[in-house]
Amino acid sequence: MRKVRFDMWGAAAAAALLAGCGTISGWIHRPPPAVAQPLPVPGFVQSVSLSGANEVPPVETKASGTGNVIVNPDRSVIATVTVTGMTATAAHIHMGPIGGNGPVIVPLTKSGDNTFTAPAGMKITQEQYAAFEKGDTYVNVHSDAHKSGEIRAQLKGPGS
Repeated sequence: MRKVRFDMWGAAAAAALLAGCGTISGWIHRPPPAVAQPLPVPGFVQSVSLSGANEVPPVETKASGTGNVIVNPDRSVIATVTVTGMTATAAHIHMGPIGGNGPVIVPLTKSGDNTFTAPAGMKITQEQYAAFEKGDTYVNVHSDAHKSGEIRAQLKGPGS
């Protein structure tokens, strides 16, 4: 009887040992977990303060504005501008240097009483992106009193 008991315990121990070896073997031979991919390079984020003094020519106004403009490496644009002290009629991002005016490159959409945003999926051209990188773009907000623009902020790209 003693021999049967030993064989039973021996068999149980051997089974447990083999089961453990299988698990350990699985750990040893499993491929390493997937390595997390690096996050994409974020775009250039800029906070802006708009004023009449930055308009060309300068405008005397009590209006002001603030916002954020993000230009991503794929040239997509995300922008939000909020104004106070004026009845805004339109807002845009233009291509133009400090002290100069230029064409609209991103029309901003009115998304609230005093807020404008870039349309989803908006992208600028390579030429416009090059102008942005040099600091030759600006955002301005128009009103009935100042149709060419009441407040403005020059965008300073990463190369400016």
